[in-house]
Amino acid sequence: MKLPIKISESDLHPHIEARMRQRGVSISEIETALNNGRDADDAKEGTIGKVFVSAYNADWEGEFFEEKEVTVYYKIKSDKLILLTVKARYGKDFLKE
Repeated sequence: MKLPIKISESDLHPHIEARMRQRGVSISEIETALNNGRDADDAKEGTIGKVFVSAYNADWEGEFFEEKEVTVYYKIKSDKLILLTVKARYGKDFLKE
């Protein structure tokens, strides 16, 4: 895949759209994770994962958090990126490299 990876609404399956809303993740955060994230250690065989930690300094569900960790899981099939799901964790002192 050539960088930078750009994602559009048409690239989003209803499953990942639902997870994005549920977990507070934007398309730009997915792009940042894909382009700048470290490899996810927990990606299953045949799946690629990228993790990116950023400053958050805001409330999420009524609680203040300093950082946000976004993990994106995807596959490459016929040179096409297929987004599978996205996770978000809110906290501080996440592993950054």
